[in-house]
Amino acid sequence: MNVNGRPYRSIWPVDERSGTVRVIDQRELPHRFVTLDLADPEDYVRAIADMAVRGAGLIGATAAWGMWSAAVAAPESRPAFDAAVSRAAESLIATRPTASNLRWAVDRQRGVLSAAPDVPAARDAARREAQAVTDGDVDMCRSIGRHGLDLLRSIRRAKDDAGRRDEPIRLLTHCNAGWLAFADVGSATAPIYAAHDAGLALHVWVDETRPRLQGAALTAWELGSHGIPHDIIADNAGGHLMQHGLVDLVMTGADRVTSGGDAANKIGTYLKALAARDNGVPFYVAFPSSTFDWSLDDGLSGIPIEERGADEVRRVRGRLRDGSIGDVMICPEDSGARNWAFDVTPRRLISGLITERGVCAADPESIEALFPEFRSSGISNP
Repeated sequence: MNVNGRPYRSIWPVDERSGTVRVIDQRELPHRFVTLDLADPEDYVRAIADMAVRGAGLIGATAAWGMWSAAVAAPESRPAFDAAVSRAAESLIATRPTASNLRWAVDRQRGVLSAAPDVPAARDAARREAQAVTDGDVDMCRSIGRHGLDLLRSIRRAKDDAGRRDEPIRLLTHCNAGWLAFADVGSATAPIYAAHDAGLALHVWVDETRPRLQGAALTAWELGSHGIPHDIIADNAGGHLMQHGLVDLVMTGADRVTSGGDAANKIGTYLKALAARDNGVPFYVAFPSSTFDWSLDDGLSGIPIEERGADEVRRVRGRLRDGSIGDVMICPEDSGARNWAFDVTPRRLISGLITERGVCAADPESIEALFPEFRSSGISNP
């Protein structure tokens, strides 16, 4: 996507010899556009854990490049090399337990590294695989955009048939599943960008997404940069909007989706799905197949839910009245806080899944029809 007229991906290599990539530091947005170099394996681990990079697809791409960096930094002897990249793999996987894309990307790199005949070949293979993971992420998101565009066009036709030609398609998002959360394009935003570029009139309700405010800080920044009309709303306003007929479609991303169609996404997504069901509003989840966990059927009991630090709830970062950037405490000093980062939306509340292969119902049979080669394999990801 473009930032100030210049095209960017959210991650790109800058130094082949040292295993360095550059990323957009999402902790600084929307107030400052800052890039960050990841120059050694520990940098990649910190960037993921501290959420300088975040979002299912970008976490996977960053982990893939982190494995390449580990291969570049590892000793020349094969046993020591294998041990070093194995340690790097475990460190990367431990950073964010909920997102499937993380392990998927690391496991892909493990496969190419172990298959390489020697250390130089392993480093070359890891470099190519990291690029393939990144390019594949972009391709899948573009396909999600095309399939989601068909869905939005159907909503446009229904509005026109009902005599509501002057009314935009009104979508509600939660968190950030945009190009910042992937290598480019995004998952839940891909149909939005495609529809806007095709000339469909849109308006997006952007959930602020407490506690880290990824909707207010990141999705709003993205949509504004692309010229898409939007308003930021408090997280708890979505149900009210649905009750009053102001939402045509809810569309979110996902960090892990089971083989049966349950979806884990940013905390608060489940409540949006409940409100959508109560008000007859379609609720769709958009994600690439790298987000599937084929080994799980029941998301509520099987998907691990990350709990992050309490200060993310107790403090908020933003631009202060004097123009400086800082943190403010929003609660009593002696109050504790809990910070579950994700929740699981059961398949019964999901109208459909938008993947790179098409749109399907959130049930095992429909998913298997789109992905017959993986449904019965029992592996964690394709």
